[in-house]
Amino acid sequence: MSHHFIRFSHVCHTYPNGRQALSDVSFHITHGEKIALLGANGAGKSTLMLHLNGLLMPSAGEISIGGIPLDRKTVRSTRQNVGLVFQDPDNQLFMPTVEEDVAFGPENMQLNAKEVERRVEESLRRVEALDLRHQSPFQLSGGQKKRVAIATVLAMEPSILVMDEPTAALDPHSRRQIMRLVKQFDHTLLIATHDMEMAAEICERTIVLNDGKVVADADIDTVFGDTALLEACSLEAPRICRHTGQTP
Repeated sequence: MSHHFIRFSHVCHTYPNGRQALSDVSFHITHGEKIALLGANGAGKSTLMLHLNGLLMPSAGEISIGGIPLDRKTVRSTRQNVGLVFQDPDNQLFMPTVEEDVAFGPENMQLNAKEVERRVEESLRRVEALDLRHQSPFQLSGGQKKRVAIATVLAMEPSILVMDEPTAALDPHSRRQIMRLVKQFDHTLLIATHDMEMAAEICERTIVLNDGKVVADADIDTVFGDTALLEACSLEAPRICRHTGQTP
């Protein structure tokens, strides 16, 4: 299914205030890859992610998703293919009940009631939140909100899942739960994170951004073994390296 890959070619993005957030960014991701997007705050991770479903458009360069160039004409269909889970679940939850939030996307796709119901059940089951379906999102804990926000994206049945800091601000139990769930997803996965242990546990490859540029794109053990690179990018290797089980 090579048509599902993501390709960035020389992408630049300059904000209206003149700040260049992405500078000549090129990479491609093949179907089924699980990739960590690493970089200090302000490195350009969130800006890059907002380009993946057309919430931001490049100032220069090209993006294609599934072989289709991303532009104003194709953005709608792309959004069904690329599911973006924001860092703050409150940006994703706005309906009176959990099930209405999860149904919102599929209903907007004009699916019939039976299919919407199937997707709501399936998505909530996948994030272990079926028992929350009648609750108000505003009464949920941080970890519950995060799982429901993921379910709203899964309900769109995207082939690509893009997650911005999925474990940020979670207690240790909720963090482990999110990691376990994300590990089970079979989507092409791009995760922007400061959680190096999670990156090491879930992803095989990492793209490192520094000051809006790609400074590394390699398998995760190689990157975590490059102390000079990590220091230059204000990153720290996780305490346990995944494959060896050794502390670096």
